[in-house]
Amino acid sequence: MNGFLKFAKRKKVVLLSLGALLMLCAVGMFMSPKGEAVPASAEITNWGLSFQEEGKPPVGNADSEYLSQFDAVYCAPTDEKVLYLTFDAGYENGYTEQILDALKKHNVPATFFLVGNYLETQPDLVCRMVEEGHTVGNHTYTHPDMSAIATEEAFKEELTKNEELYQEITGQEMVKLYRPPQGKFCESNLRMAKELGYRTVFWSLAYVDWYEDDQPTKEEAFEKLIPRVHPGAVVLLHSTSATNAAILDDLLTQWEELGYTFGRLEEITL
Repeated sequence: MNGFLKFAKRKKVVLLSLGALLMLCAVGMFMSPKGEAVPASAEITNWGLSFQEEGKPPVGNADSEYLSQFDAVYCAPTDEKVLYLTFDAGYENGYTEQILDALKKHNVPATFFLVGNYLETQPDLVCRMVEEGHTVGNHTYTHPDMSAIATEEAFKEELTKNEELYQEITGQEMVKLYRPPQGKFCESNLRMAKELGYRTVFWSLAYVDWYEDDQPTKEEAFEKLIPRVHPGAVVLLHSTSATNAAILDDLLTQWEELGYTFGRLEEITL
């Protein structure tokens, strides 16, 4: 019985600790440098968008002004028809080469946000990305919910492990671009990323392309990706998507016919 009581007490302590951690991110225990309470945007821990007008940037659930204080971005502040193409990749399932071929055909630069598993298992593809002029960004080592990480040490470890792997593979330093897994974040995350020299990158155009066994049709993909395109869009696609590999050549062509060009994510200025 004593053993059970000790277990119950330990469990209570763990639950209280987890509750405190979640409250820290969600309720706004962090203050601004001026000692003011953080804005409502700081309570958001899931990135979200609201598309209100065709051809115009969507409204994020944290606005550009709020994000910019942490050097974070979801859409470039421009009226020019320029797109910033990004791919998230947690693993390789045979579609990246076809995606790279389409990018090469159109001379389009992209940023590939990679997790540790991808860097460890696909060094040849990582090298091809770099050799063909693409950028490799940091998608964390283990793809956790980063909004649940409170300590700077644990946050830093998720990023520095990828930096070290990338340097071992390419001999270069990783560009300081970071995408939170699943778009989960809180203000402490944004602040810690900035202190580590990283720009946090969300997105302003995406669609549900990540379910390997439930891929959208070409028509479904185009219904989302053509009407919603807008100046300065940061486009999120997944390189694990069979649909994306099949449509990318045609998709790039259609965007080009609409007058769009393609920029480098690291060149966005706020």
